[in-house]
Amino acid sequence: MSVPKRRQTSSRRDRRRKHNDVLSFSHTVKCSRCGSQALPHRACPDCGTYKGKQVVSEKK
Repeated sequence: MSVPKRRQTSSRRDRRRKHNDVLSFSHTVKCSRCGSQALPHRACPDCGTYKGKQVVSEKK
């Protein structure tokens, strides 16, 4: 079984792992009722509607 000859530096290790930390939702859609941006296939966080139906009570 092969063993690394030298210890890997923390910068090399972090460079290898950095793509796992970036989990962002850049794609949003416009709500048909209030016009605010919301994640697709989810209820609007402002007005609480999904596919034209009220599913969550509105924010105050």
